[in-house]
Amino acid sequence: MLNDYEQLNQTQKNTFKNVCNELLSNTFLCRDKADNKENFYFVLSFKGLFDEFFDILGYSIELDQALGTVMLVGETSSNVLKLKRDDTIILLILRLLYSENLKETTINNNIIVNVEDIQNKYNYLEVKKRLNKTDLVKALRLFRKYNLIEVVGLKDALVANTKVVLLPTLLCAIKTSDINEVHQTISNIVSEVED
Repeated sequence: MLNDYEQLNQTQKNTFKNVCNELLSNTFLCRDKADNKENFYFVLSFKGLFDEFFDILGYSIELDQALGTVMLVGETSSNVLKLKRDDTIILLILRLLYSENLKETTINNNIIVNVEDIQNKYNYLEVKKRLNKTDLVKALRLFRKYNLIEVVGLKDALVANTKVVLLPTLLCAIKTSDINEVHQTISNIVSEVED
């Protein structure tokens, strides 16, 4: 590995360092996200070097060229983000919306929903607690940090027509080919709270 690393020029070494740090911080890269595009292609070009480096740390890289995603996967669950109940439900709702809207578009097009769609799905699932805007803003910022979504125009105020771009990294974060499993997971979470 060190031999391959030494073959890189200084700019490539800096990029390698930055991409490794980004993956360790954010887990995902998405080719469709403007600030991830160069890093995605860098990982694609030097995948073997990334594999060797992260193997030493107990991680592996899952690169899906068709989806345009890179995911860092740990061998243990020691570095897993623990989500709050509402964050988990919102993430599952985003995954549902991605699947539902994928039927109407191609994988190469961005899937865009708005905040109202998220709130409507939340209400449709009959989650007893109302989804407040503060919790929704926090969740959307968290998922944006992990490159799962892109929020268009989110500053401090969140309005019903605020656009949310659902990125294909959602498919990596919640791996299931059966969307009924996502519905069932939400039902289980909701019923646990009611008991």
